[in-house]
Amino acid sequence: MRRSPLLVLTALPLSLTLLAACGGSSAETPAAPAASSGDDHRAEAEATEVGAAKARVAVTYDGGVQVLDAATFEVLADLPFDGFTRLNPAGDGRHVVVSAAGGFHVVDAGAWSEPHGDHAHYYTAEPHDTDVVYAAEKPGHVVRHAGKTTLFDDGTGHVVSFDSEHVAHDAVAEGEAREYTTPAAHHGVAVERSDGTMVVTEGTEEARTGIRVLDAQDEQIAANDQCPNTHGETVAADETVVIGCSDGVLVVKGTEITKVQSPDAYGRIGNQWGTDESPIVVGDYKSNPDAEVDLTTRISLIDTTTATLRLVELPGGTSYWYRSIGRGENGEGVVLGTDGQLHLVDTAAGTVTRSTPVVDPWEVQEDWQAPQPQVFTMDGTAYVTEPATKEIHAVDIETGEVYASGTLKVTPNELTAVPGEVTE
Repeated sequence: MRRSPLLVLTALPLSLTLLAACGGSSAETPAAPAASSGDDHRAEAEATEVGAAKARVAVTYDGGVQVLDAATFEVLADLPFDGFTRLNPAGDGRHVVVSAAGGFHVVDAGAWSEPHGDHAHYYTAEPHDTDVVYAAEKPGHVVRHAGKTTLFDDGTGHVVSFDSEHVAHDAVAEGEAREYTTPAAHHGVAVERSDGTMVVTEGTEEARTGIRVLDAQDEQIAANDQCPNTHGETVAADETVVIGCSDGVLVVKGTEITKVQSPDAYGRIGNQWGTDESPIVVGDYKSNPDAEVDLTTRISLIDTTTATLRLVELPGGTSYWYRSIGRGENGEGVVLGTDGQLHLVDTAAGTVTRSTPVVDPWEVQEDWQAPQPQVFTMDGTAYVTEPATKEIHAVDIETGEVYASGTLKVTPNELTAVPGEVTE
C-alpha cells in the first residue's frame, strides 16, 4: 500500500530531541510470543504496541549501519560494522541482512506485525544486531522470493535457502535450511521457486558462463551455457526468472530457458528488477566494453512473455548507475539520473512519463564502492540518498512529490528498507 505524504524535514539534523514528537506510540505492551529466536523474544519483551506498521530504512556508512524511522529519518540505532558492508531486506518485513566480514549478519530493524484473525497488531523495539551470522567467505547476493531467502557465498559457491520467517532463528543451526554448493566458486546467485526448483549460476573464478536449474533434490533438470559474464537475477510474473549476460539475458520459464539477445554485440545487462505482477523486467544496459565508466543513457526492458528486449533512452542523455534503479507498485521503472531527476518509465509503453528533480546533479564514480546516490523502492515510495549533502529523501512515486527529507551526520552508502509488517 502506498504511503501517503507525511512531512518534510528539509536539511534538518536528525537529533532525537527535535524528532521525538514525530513518532508517537502507546504505552509499552509486550508482544505475544511467536516462534522466534531468543534474541527476538528479548526484543518482543521490550516491545511497544503501535497503531500501524512502522517502516524502517537502513543505510551503511564507513564504520557501520544506521537504522532510521522511514517517516521522519530519525536515527533509531547506530550499529558498528567494519569494512565495506552491503544491505538487503531479509524477506520477512522486519530484519535486514548485512553482508560484512564473517558472512551474512542479521539485524533486527525493530518493527514488525503479528496477524490476529481479521486484523494485526503492530510493534516496535530498539533496532539491534541479533548476532545471528550465516557464515560466508565472501557474502554475495541475497535473494528473496516465494517466502524464501537465498544466500550465495562467492568464496565457496555455497548456497543456503530457508523460509524467510526463520532468518533470525539461524535456520542452518536449526536444520531448517536447504544447502547446496556449486561445482566451482564464483561470483554468483541463486533463487528458489515455490515448487522447490532452484535456478543457480554456473562459473569459476575466471569466468561465468550460464545457469543450471535444479529440482527439489538438487538434481539438474535444465541448463544453458550461453550467458557470458553471468550476473544478477530477478523474478517476473509467473515465477519467470531472468538472469543477466554481457550480450542479453536468459529467461527461465519452468524448465524452459530462452536466450534473449541484446541489439549490440556487447550489450551487458548485469542487474535486473522485476515484480511478481509484471511480465516486464527492467535492466541496466552497458554497450562499451572498453570504458572505465560506461556512462550508459539507456535502460533495457525485457518482455518475458514474448522473450523480446527493447531499449529506452533517458531524457537529455542523462546517465545512471545500477544502484539508482527501482520499480513502483504499478510496475513502473524508477531511475535516478545523474541530472538529479527521478525518471518514471512506463514499462508497457517504453516511454518516460515524468521527471522529478530530487538531488543535485552528480557523477558516476569509477569505484563502485564509493558513496553515490542510491534508490530503494517500497510501498509506493522511492527512498533516495544524496551522499554529497548527507541527505536522504522520500519521493511519492505516483505523484513525484518529495514529501520528506532529512540530513544525517554520516555519509550514506548502501540503502535498503523494510515495511515493518509481514510481507506476503
